[in-house]
Amino acid sequence: MKQRKLGTMQVSEIGAGCMTFAGNYNAPVSKAEAIKTIRTAFDNGVTFFDTAEVYGPYISEEFVGEALQPIRDKVQIATKFGFAIDGTIALDSRPEHIRKVVEESLKRLRTDRIDLYYQHRIDPNVPIEEVAGAIQDLIKQGKILHFGLSEASAKSIRRAHAVQPVSAVQSEYSLWTRNVELNGVLATCNELGIGFVPWSPVGAGFLTGTIDKATKFDPKVDFRAGFPRFSKEYLPLNMPIIEWIKGYAAKKGATPSQISLGWLLAKGPTIVPIPGTRSVAHLLENLDARRLQLTATDVQEIETSLSKYPVFGDRMGEAHMSQIDYTV
Repeated sequence: MKQRKLGTMQVSEIGAGCMTFAGNYNAPVSKAEAIKTIRTAFDNGVTFFDTAEVYGPYISEEFVGEALQPIRDKVQIATKFGFAIDGTIALDSRPEHIRKVVEESLKRLRTDRIDLYYQHRIDPNVPIEEVAGAIQDLIKQGKILHFGLSEASAKSIRRAHAVQPVSAVQSEYSLWTRNVELNGVLATCNELGIGFVPWSPVGAGFLTGTIDKATKFDPKVDFRAGFPRFSKEYLPLNMPIIEWIKGYAAKKGATPSQISLGWLLAKGPTIVPIPGTRSVAHLLENLDARRLQLTATDVQEIETSLSKYPVFGDRMGEAHMSQIDYTV
């Protein structure tokens, strides 16, 4: 596995998203299954693991902490703060709250430092400078090594970076979610030397090619049941996108997931996708994307071809989108 830089932080070029162990797109998995998948990722070169206190809540951090404890000095752990976790989807990035929850995350992760600590969502009630200042204090204490932002606007990134250098920005980015190319986020990261971490790089499963227009999503355990793109109305209209990707993947001797990840890897040397999966087989499939060396000509062909197929529906439901720091 090759390495890439997120600011000054060195990580594997493909990371492991650990949200799905706690549910959100499905029911939670057993601890044993989660630990097996996480350790298999490490055995196959992954050194960058992404979690958050709100996943579960707390379950994903606990699984990640137990799985990585024996190899803690060989990996980088990213986690996130910023939700109130009070039965609502309220945000809370007050400095006193950050100081409290970082201790709780450290305990669950079984570690004395967090390699990359993201603000999960920009809190409109707390100036980003205060958040960056709180993180700076934690960095001085050695509890945090690097500062990150998730779903932040270009303006917020600049304001935070002026107080405490931001190592990484995480936003949704994939072949059917390219907002960050249009709203200045990706350009700002490139300008400031900030790494970029695409979450949902295979489109919440859509870009794997395993979802069809008859697929149903259980609203009790699956966020996608409330995402417009996956609705009965829009999902059939979006199928031409994946049908084209399937055909292109066949020509390349790859899978749709590998094309999706390979495209991201080819978009820039500081882009580190974090596909998430509960399955060892899918994990290994995703990691094999690194063998797919897409050229600039390949990237252009993919983008030109897919530009013929509009994406129907918003990427998340109204409640989730209300917490995004930009609207493009």
